[in-house]
Amino acid sequence: MKNTFLFFALCAFVFTSCETSVDPPTNNSKLVFKLKFDPDQARLDAFAQPSSVPSGHAAQDPQFNGMSAHMIELVPSPLTPVNGGTIVYHGAETTVGGDNALDFDQAVVTTEGDIFFEIPLSDVTPGTYPHIRVSVSYQNYDIVYNVNNVPTFPSGTTDLTNEKGTIAAFIGFNSYINDLTPKSLSKSINANKLQGYWAFETDLSSPYSSANAIYSGEAPVTTVVNPLSATTPTPPGSCLVTGSFDGNPLEITGDETEDVVVTLSFSTNNSFEWIDDNGNGELDIDFSAGTVESVVDMGLRGLKPSFQ
Repeated sequence: MKNTFLFFALCAFVFTSCETSVDPPTNNSKLVFKLKFDPDQARLDAFAQPSSVPSGHAAQDPQFNGMSAHMIELVPSPLTPVNGGTIVYHGAETTVGGDNALDFDQAVVTTEGDIFFEIPLSDVTPGTYPHIRVSVSYQNYDIVYNVNNVPTFPSGTTDLTNEKGTIAAFIGFNSYINDLTPKSLSKSINANKLQGYWAFETDLSSPYSSANAIYSGEAPVTTVVNPLSATTPTPPGSCLVTGSFDGNPLEITGDETEDVVVTLSFSTNNSFEWIDDNGNGELDIDFSAGTVESVVDMGLRGLKPSFQ
């Protein structure tokens, strides 16, 4: 009798142990977004057609340090209106500066190859998405410039060529900025800035480092590439860059067991453009006058999304 009791007790233990081990595994797969900046990608206009630099202007490929986006929308059809697709990311906004604006203090700024944003695939509406919209809000990059009439000790001035500086470029519809630090120097803003505001910090080495400063201005144009513009035009004042997946569209079923990584490759091909007053093809600053040749366009020149 004793052995029989032990036998049944052992069977009950084994059965219970087996029952507790067959719970289904938790699905932790995610939809992941990463950024890429490609100077060799095609330079496009607002209608996704090839675009060259206009006569009297000059441009260069900026070297990106980071970028921020305000919204990512998966788009199932060319007829899908803006905000009518699946919005998987939306940044913070504020009315501290008066009108509604993007909150720069809470912006996620990411460099190439790092994760900009991720979301559980279980939270994404299943569907087939041939297109994607990305509302680009902020760019930080290095450019090359000349600076003239820099003071020398104990007297006189000099011209410096092929120097490197950093631009903070705001191309969202409206951005509230407290303090801004393009690289090392800071500038208090405490106000809304409309699309096209930029601040440029020089990075001169000793013995000219005391001449470093932040210059700022507003670019009158922001090219926003949209290959679907015939059916879903870009809203005025926005920077809602649109791209289409080559080959197969992005498909979300809800049954994925592995991460889906989407790379957002932006064209930086001559994306920083200015009026070339002296025709030398280079960006010129006059230190004594405190002026910079007029920046006219800082829009990214195309979006090629891909996934794996």
